[in-house]
Amino acid sequence: MKQVAQNYRSGELAVLEVPAPTGAPGGVLVRSLYSLISTGTELMKVGESKMSLISKARARPDQLKKVLDTAYQQGPLTAYKKAMNRLDSYTPLGYSLAGVVVEVGAGAEEFSVGQVVACAGNEFAFHAEYNWVPTNLCVAVPDAVDPRLAAFATVGAIAMQGVRQGDAQIGDTACVIGLGLVGQLVVRLLVASGVQVVGLDVVADRCALAEKAGAVLCGAPDEDGLAAVENALATMSGGLGADRVFLVAGGSSNEPAEVAARLARDRATVVDIGKCKLDLPWTAYYEKELELRFSRSYGPGRYDPQYEVQGVDYPAGYVRWTERRNLACFVDLVARGEIDLEPLVAATFPLTEAVEVYERLRAGTVPGVGFLFEYPQPDASSGPEAGALAAVRVAPREGSTPSSGQTGTFRVEAVTARPVRVGFIGAGNYARSMLLPHVAGRSDVELARVATLSSLSAINAKRKFGFTTVGTDADAVIADESIDAVFIVTRHSSHAALACKALQAGKAVFVEKPLALTPAQLDEVLATVDATGNDRLMVGFNRRFSPMLKEMGSRFGRSTEPTVARYLVNAGALSSGSWYSNEDVEGSRFVGEGGHFVDTLSWWIGADPVEVAAQCAGGRDDVQVTLRYGDGSLGTITYLANGHARFPKETFEVFRAGRSARLDNFRRATVWVGRRRMTSRSWSSPDKGQRREVEAFLEAVRCAVPMPIALGSLVATTRATFAAAASLTTGVPQRVSEFGARPQERVAAPDER
Repeated sequence: MKQVAQNYRSGELAVLEVPAPTGAPGGVLVRSLYSLISTGTELMKVGESKMSLISKARARPDQLKKVLDTAYQQGPLTAYKKAMNRLDSYTPLGYSLAGVVVEVGAGAEEFSVGQVVACAGNEFAFHAEYNWVPTNLCVAVPDAVDPRLAAFATVGAIAMQGVRQGDAQIGDTACVIGLGLVGQLVVRLLVASGVQVVGLDVVADRCALAEKAGAVLCGAPDEDGLAAVENALATMSGGLGADRVFLVAGGSSNEPAEVAARLARDRATVVDIGKCKLDLPWTAYYEKELELRFSRSYGPGRYDPQYEVQGVDYPAGYVRWTERRNLACFVDLVARGEIDLEPLVAATFPLTEAVEVYERLRAGTVPGVGFLFEYPQPDASSGPEAGALAAVRVAPREGSTPSSGQTGTFRVEAVTARPVRVGFIGAGNYARSMLLPHVAGRSDVELARVATLSSLSAINAKRKFGFTTVGTDADAVIADESIDAVFIVTRHSSHAALACKALQAGKAVFVEKPLALTPAQLDEVLATVDATGNDRLMVGFNRRFSPMLKEMGSRFGRSTEPTVARYLVNAGALSSGSWYSNEDVEGSRFVGEGGHFVDTLSWWIGADPVEVAAQCAGGRDDVQVTLRYGDGSLGTITYLANGHARFPKETFEVFRAGRSARLDNFRRATVWVGRRRMTSRSWSSPDKGQRREVEAFLEAVRCAVPMPIALGSLVATTRATFAAAASLTTGVPQRVSEFGARPQERVAAPDER
């Protein structure tokens, strides 16, 4: 299928041929009819992409801060590579469209195939021929509504949420500053609500368009225009001024905020919908005691993954107007003729002309405010959904159940006559920065196939690393009989089910941590191993492969005496909206990440933990976990989310038999033995072992030797994270062996240190 994309580093705009998305539970697969171009948000992104790196940094100080923090922790080279990795990728454009449902996922049965819907979301409703959209970002479109006009629904919901924030009443007076697309819709909604409206904009045609929609008077924000609008407000309000002022302008000027204070009545409400400078003139706002409100996107539910992706609705008795109900309300107003959108449609362009269209819009050579992309429709003679979608009409991805029966036999064969053929499921930032660079470019490895949820992620992976085949269907990677090994680098909730499927298909499997989120999921993995005989499983516990840590262990030496070890992890706070924070679906942070540190302790001590005790401070993200080992050793993991961003991420300390060792963030390792103090330093980026971890896994696949970490160790580490979670809940220590259907068994790894 075709999709519009831009490269934020180079500024390149392109209409790409990409794999169509795969249907999934909780939403619908939609064939686009029309999508609306946001002349505000999208043109701002297009403009930013053409800036220099310094200008980009100035435009996004929030992202610059993240880069600087990374540079402090991991070194400037790593920070630069990570930043360039993110910038030098194709990213989607678009967030408002209308289309036809072609596949209904489980849980979205309120929709039907062939139904016209309006869709929203800058992570779902792209300028693309097909999109998968979750239920709460999708509403049915009545037959009376032209799909061209239904494509305005998302921007209409933005305007509607702004009007609701203003709490306008019948008979109120309002001033709309900025009469672009959103401003035009705000005017129409206010007029439909019985509000008398005036407006300001630098473009005369926009003023005329708003007046035709019912505004009493609109003018330019110069002295003559302001005087005329001020007089009109005085006449309408009996000299009071505007009850509500809506800021729908963009840019770096502070004039909209200043004009709002001038036109507003005493104790009026000012609502910010756009993105303009808000250096509020204190005296003017204080003397009138003005109230400033912000309007967030389409309404309540926006940026909440539980609402948008999982479909958890807010009860109407508590939240009357969610983003989905705003979408539906706007479409209903259009259907009943309360809102006339036809005058706003300035032009409709074929999707294939997108690059030229954006350039013309940036240059200002196309007049108007509303612009649409139109999509080619499938040939009816060749079936309802021929061509691009044919390869992705698959059943929804759900958890797999291993086949029952006696323990299977599995023959491991070396791969000597050809390169090891590798498939990736998932190619997000971690895979692109920490795993794929160590797989790509090797003469003994062929990157055969990649599948990602996002069509553009798959294309980016092919472009950067040279995958032969790309797609959005994980099952296609697993079913490919030519593939020897599968890397699973997806969100945590999918790891166990995908690992089971890949093991059942006879693949060697590298799955990023965690292996499982619950004891039941872990039991399913082990049952699959029993049923198939395939134990070719590796989990991405990379710290034990770090050269600096291995050297520190060699200098520290072995002993039969108990060890006391401490691992301090300054994990940091999660960013707003992070999928990690969705504990109900993705598990707790410690279950998700704690396996790294449990594995490191167990590797160092040379045993698996038998008991775990955990406590938390305040929220569950700040935890202290104590692991007791059979030989009397103790390991403590302090996992913190409340530390300073520039405090070292990881500090590992070990004490035994008069010896001590300390690892400082994989940049310095010090060992104290007798009278000697031995120190190693890394003058480049910290090496946490990913390269050697990948090399060891590929070597095991190629030579048909045991996996680098024994299955028993992987199981014990995973169970220890479950025990920690249970201890946090119960307040008492937990036996690790209790978190599984079969007894824990440790199998010695080929190289314990």
